[in-house]
Amino acid sequence: MYILRCSNDLYYVGSTTNLEKRLKQHHLGEGANFTRKHLPVTLVYFENFDRIDEAFEREKQVQKWSRAKKESLINRDFKALKELSKGKN
Repeated sequence: MYILRCSNDLYYVGSTTNLEKRLKQHHLGEGANFTRKHLPVTLVYFENFDRIDEAFEREKQVQKWSRAKKESLINRDFKALKELSKGKN
């Protein structure tokens, strides 16, 4: 699971079995429609999983999060992430 910051300052959350290859695709405009429209993109966070279904599940979880929760994760501010989770943001 990975998070990209796009040129419009929004976040894109995705998952892949090969992060290096997927980032190259995003940079070449061959990634998702959203990132293609908002190049350049910057990798700001990633997590490794043994199985792609676990990464995909995590991707779907994080996609639902508020910007504040995503930024807490990106910044590894787990205290803030916990507080934001209490409010279900």
